[in-house]
Amino acid sequence: MMLIILILSFVYYVAQPIQTQKILYVPKGSINKIITQFQEKNYNLSKIDSLLLRFLGTPQNGWISFESTLQTRGDFLYKLTKAKALTQKVTIIPGETTYFILREFAKKYHFNLHKLIVEFKKQAPIQEGAFFAETYYIPKGLDEKRFIQLLLELSQKNFKKISLKYLGYYKQEKFLPYIIIASIIEKEAASIQEMPLISSVIYNRLKKGMKLQMDGTLNYGKYSHTKVTAYRIRHDKSMFNTYKYSSLPSVPICNTGKYALIAALRPQKSNYLYFMKNKNGTHDFTCYYSTHLKNIRRATK
Repeated sequence: MMLIILILSFVYYVAQPIQTQKILYVPKGSINKIITQFQEKNYNLSKIDSLLLRFLGTPQNGWISFESTLQTRGDFLYKLTKAKALTQKVTIIPGETTYFILREFAKKYHFNLHKLIVEFKKQAPIQEGAFFAETYYIPKGLDEKRFIQLLLELSQKNFKKISLKYLGYYKQEKFLPYIIIASIIEKEAASIQEMPLISSVIYNRLKKGMKLQMDGTLNYGKYSHTKVTAYRIRHDKSMFNTYKYSSLPSVPICNTGKYALIAALRPQKSNYLYFMKNKNGTHDFTCYYSTHLKNIRRATK
């Protein structure tokens, strides 16, 4: 009789419903640690579930997906050990602005653009340059809120990793100027090899109190792919117009990748103050304005 009661109690227990998200992240750690973390997120789990998991197998670290947000306890525990979420490759291009990135996400991954924009504005620490340009593998099925949240979390991990490597510490507000400089480098450099030299020009001009006077800073937001004209230079009154203002913009121009960030953190030593794109598509660098004018004439012939 006691055995029958135990069996019925067990069947009843594993048949109880558990409300979950459709996409769930299983953290690394022991079974007890995983159960504890789920309990902290208000999942109705107990030590009994730890024992059941030891029988079913070790939970897989990573993202798992459920067909529904409501399942039995037994199905939930089983899927913790067996299920894996399908992922999709999400690439953020270095030098691209958030304006175009969000539109590409909405089109490619069938998101609501308005919801993406709203979530980004709510969650991002800065309104431009919050994404670290990289290729990520993101679970399918996330809504706009969790998609943005995950990309921002992964981006912050990458910013932190680079900061720790080159500065020895990471503080978001102190790392921001490097992201701003890196974003300008992204817009100006013709190649990865040029980035440390472009960086040196930026630092040299700032040190001398000179305006940066760089066209790329006007390729912000919706102007990312718009040719910078003399009219734009004269009439754009935004903080991004480095022909009008001598300091750095207060936020990045675009989203940056690791090479531009490394260049911002480790500029090449030089006395260069000017550069001009030549007919080969690369830049000629010089310390002297007179030589810069010659480079302009040669490039525009």
